Amino acid sequence: MDLEQVLQLGPPTRTASVSAGAWEEFDGVDVLVVCAATALTANTSREVYLEANSAIVDGIAERLGGWDGVVVMVTNPVDPLTARLARALGDRRRVVGYTLNDTLRLRTAIAAALDVPAAAVEAWVLGEHGDRAVPVFSRVRVHGEPVTLSAEQRAAAAEFVRTWYRRHVALDANRSSTWTSGAGVAALVAAITAGAGDPWVVSTLLDGEYGISGASIGVPVVLRPDGVERVLEWELTDAELEALRYAAR
Repeated sequence: MDLEQVLQLGPPTRTASVSAGAWEEFDGVDVLVVCAATALTANTSREVYLEANSAIVDGIAERLGGWDGVVVMVTNPVDPLTARLARALGDRRRVVGYTLNDTLRLRTAIAAALDVPAAAVEAWVLGEHGDRAVPVFSRVRVHGEPVTLSAEQRAAAAEFVRTWYRRHVALDANRSSTWTSGAGVAALVAAITAGAGDPWVVSTLLDGEYGISGASIGVPVVLRPDGVERVLEWELTDAELEALRYAAR
C-alpha cells in the first residue's frame, strides 16, 4: 500500500508499477528476489534463522520447477540458503546471495578513517555475510588510487563491519537494514539484467574456485542476465585467502 503511493511521486512517463502478486502470475519473470523470512528476534547471529528460513526457501524451490530465471537471495543466513536453493534448482549460477551491505559498511569505515567521501572509496568484503566476513584491505582504492591502511585503521574498519549486525539488533528496532538492502538489491538486479560485466561480490556456490567446493560465500563475479557468468579469482594475500577458506569451512 505504501509503495503504491510512492509511485505517484515519480514522473508521469514512469512505467513502473507495484502490486500484490500470486504464483500464477510468475510466467515471464526474469529475476526473483527472495526476502521471505521468519520474524526477527533479538540475537547476535543471523544463523539462528537457518532452520525456519530453510523451510521457507524449500517451499519456494518447489514452485520453481521449469523456470529458468535468476534468484537473488536476501533472506538470512544468506550463504547457506543460497547454497541450499542452488542445489535444489540444480544450477549454481542462477542463484546469487546479496551481501553488498558488508562492502558498503567497510567503505563507510575506511572513509571515516581517511576523512574522504565514502563514494570515493573502493573496497570489498568477501567471505560470509556474518561473523566470518573477510575485508580485503589489499585492494583498497581511493579516487582510483591504491591506498595502504595502517594496522590500527584496518583493525577498526574490520571491527566496524563485524559488529554492525550486533549493534543494529541492540537498537531493538524490530527491522533489518531495510533502506540499504532495498537500494542495494535494486542495483544488483539492474546489474544482472544489464549484464555489463562489472565486478560484483555476491554469495555463490563454489566448485573449486579459491580452492573451495560445496560452500556458498561472497566472492567477486561477473553477472549476466542468466546469472553468474564466471567467478573472478582475485589475487589475495595469504591471510585473506586463508580467512576466505575458513569462512567456507
